[in-house]
Amino acid sequence: MASTPFSPTLDALAKSVPVIILAGGEGRRIGGDKPLRMLAVKSLLDRAIEQARNWSATVALAVRNCEAVPSVEDLPLLTDSLGLGPIAGVASALAFAKAHGADRVLTVPCDTPFLPADLLERLNAAMSGSQLAAMATSNGQSHPSCTLWRVEAAALLPAYVAAGRGSLHGFAETVGFVTVDWPVLTGDSFFNINSAADLAMAEEMLRSR
Repeated sequence: MASTPFSPTLDALAKSVPVIILAGGEGRRIGGDKPLRMLAVKSLLDRAIEQARNWSATVALAVRNCEAVPSVEDLPLLTDSLGLGPIAGVASALAFAKAHGADRVLTVPCDTPFLPADLLERLNAAMSGSQLAAMATSNGQSHPSCTLWRVEAAALLPAYVAAGRGSLHGFAETVGFVTVDWPVLTGDSFFNINSAADLAMAEEMLRSR
């Protein structure tokens, strides 16, 4: 995947907004080890890292444990301290951003290889002062894993989890969010891979591009 040239706005964001790749799922529907599944000559994880580096100079992986994925260069591995799936990845992302002095953080999944180049830029532009999250939508569906979060959202997370809740969409509703829609023209940029059939379809999409 070719690198996307930075616009002045995106260049500024790249220096201030970390991107955390959510790679903690077990991937049972695809037979496990989803991040390591190959799409053409690259793994889904490698493709996710390439995408993330087009948006930010600071990239980390949120994983179940350090053995879940192989060591990836010098990328930090954020382990799941809650055992609650994607919401644990968001918790790790918010903590990582705060520790690095960032006021917001972008989360993206490892199984969505065609994300739009303007993802961070458009989500950031849509977020107002009263909202703590900006979520991507397309084709009538929301994509909670593709959300820009303000670090202030972390203060509301313990109570949310203590109430037995774990939905990313529900957490976004709790903290207040705005949606940003991407049109589906020649294909959905948010197509995600959950099964062998999805992986085969992604191969076709990749060839058509």
